[in-house]
Amino acid sequence: MAGSERSLGEWVDRSLDVESYKRGVFRRPLLHGALIGSLLVMLLPVVMTLLMSTQPSVQISSSTLTGVGSEGLSNYEAVLFEENFATYLVNSFVMALAVAVGKVGIALLAALALVYYDLPFKRLILLFILFTLALPVPVRIVPMYEIMVSLDWENSMLGLVTPYFASATSVLLLRQHFRSISASMVESAKLDGVGPLKFLVYVLIPMSRSMIAGLFAIAFIWGWNQYLWPLIIINDQSKQVLQVGLAQLNPQAGEALWGLIMAGAVITLLVPLLLMITLREPLLDTVSMQTK
Repeated sequence: MAGSERSLGEWVDRSLDVESYKRGVFRRPLLHGALIGSLLVMLLPVVMTLLMSTQPSVQISSSTLTGVGSEGLSNYEAVLFEENFATYLVNSFVMALAVAVGKVGIALLAALALVYYDLPFKRLILLFILFTLALPVPVRIVPMYEIMVSLDWENSMLGLVTPYFASATSVLLLRQHFRSISASMVESAKLDGVGPLKFLVYVLIPMSRSMIAGLFAIAFIWGWNQYLWPLIIINDQSKQVLQVGLAQLNPQAGEALWGLIMAGAVITLLVPLLLMITLREPLLDTVSMQTK
């Protein structure tokens, strides 16, 4: 009797497995089709931008976009050298690199202090860091500008990047990561006479490479995409950045040069895209941790 019940149970289990497998086989093409369709929808604006960047502005305005245009690379040459985008590209790269290095460096030191130092009012400091997340950028623009003018940093790279060095999000993420490191490793470092900075350089940073790479990529792309602050603090056109230069391609009056604008948009997109492809795995790890 027990054997027959066992056989019946095994038959039921196998039947359920077969049914679930059939449902999975049926749903898999639908899922793949939905994913491919979503990918095509997201790629469509990028493909349109690439095609329009090779078109004459007259052809774009007349809505006769049929493929790769007759202008070829001439739009890119005009944007880079006639519209000064080569200079903007260098300025944006220097700005984004400085912002990323500054953000990650200060966040490492702040997280080290919050986790491994017995600071007075540590919880209050942490609450203050959290409070800064509630302050939008427009609220800080006027006081930041007054500080930069008083320091005589207006229209300079220092004035452009210094206000962006502090990052509450980076500090909180690194703090959580440092707290997950085994306490025995910290005690071993103390017994070996390793100081805080050596512990940071030789232990914490090697164990946090993925997190640091992800934060660096996020900070670099964030700095690369800044528009409002560079527009306010920079007066010299030779020191301006790509986002502002791209906005200036659109004239206030007259016909927009859409071919040049799209070529400038493609140039603006290239560096963040290459960085995201290079650091895609640590970037995904950092974003997934940030959403938890």
